[in-house]
Amino acid sequence: MAKEVIISTSGLNCYGGRVLTSGIDLTQFQKNPLLLWMHRRSFDRDAMPIGRIDNLRTDGDRLIGTPVFDQNDEFAKKIESKWENGFLRMASAGIEIIETSDAPEHLLQGQTRRTITRCRLEEVSIVDMGGNDEALQLYDRSGKVLKLAAGEDNDALPLLAPEKKDDPSGTAPDGKDNNQTNKSTQSMNKEILQLLGLSETATEQEAVGALRLLKEKADKVETLQLASITAVVDGAIAEKRITADKKEHFVNIGKAAGIDSLRTTLSLMQPVRKPTEVIRQTDAPRDDEPKTYAKLSDVPADQLEKLREERPQDYERLYKAEYGHDIPKK
Repeated sequence: MAKEVIISTSGLNCYGGRVLTSGIDLTQFQKNPLLLWMHRRSFDRDAMPIGRIDNLRTDGDRLIGTPVFDQNDEFAKKIESKWENGFLRMASAGIEIIETSDAPEHLLQGQTRRTITRCRLEEVSIVDMGGNDEALQLYDRSGKVLKLAAGEDNDALPLLAPEKKDDPSGTAPDGKDNNQTNKSTQSMNKEILQLLGLSETATEQEAVGALRLLKEKADKVETLQLASITAVVDGAIAEKRITADKKEHFVNIGKAAGIDSLRTTLSLMQPVRKPTEVIRQTDAPRDDEPKTYAKLSDVPADQLEKLREERPQDYERLYKAEYGHDIPKK
């Protein structure tokens, strides 16, 4: 009677991790249940399958199957003889890793690598010596065999992050916490540290300090900008270009568009005047009252010479209002 073999369990394997039996996808393998010798595929020189696996099934936490050897292959018959006579006793699952996890509920005591929670069974091999009670061969998503040395990290099956251990001294000779420094260096993004002007070995405390300093500077700039914007809006209210109830609206415009755009907008708005002020300005003065002007360009051309001769002080005042300086002395 053909011997059944345990192909895989969820126990720890020689890589320091484990494969959840419940997460093994058997769909593709069942279409072509390859039995190999030592995981040698057809692209490995002249290696060919030596048989197939029948009656593949799960029994609790175990994946079980029955090796059936090719009777038309002399090498396969030699392996069968050693298998049936107890000289070879181990089978090994060749799986493609799909998903891993470092969640505590998936970890066992002594585990050093992430748990493979989802994978695809590629082949089953008879092997001469397994690294543990459930021999295992791992493949990455491209089909390449993973050769994992002890302590060697790999993207397909990463090592678990080291746990923080208590240091009796608590600090290094330079006074820094070694454990915290190592943990922070591994977890912080290098690009962020560069943007903060810090080295890749910066501690978490140094990074937080740099971020806090940046925030304080940004808050000061924002406060100064808000004060300047508010002053400009208050000035426009005093000049009656806008009413006080519109203050918040124009302050928000300044925040969004900037203080220069705010000044330009307010400068285009004419001061609000009372009707009596408009009437008074448009009323023609009596013949016996001298006309008043705001600047020299307001004076009619035919009145300039008369103004300069008869009212030199007014002429000088209007000249200065027009050009911003006194009349040059000859």
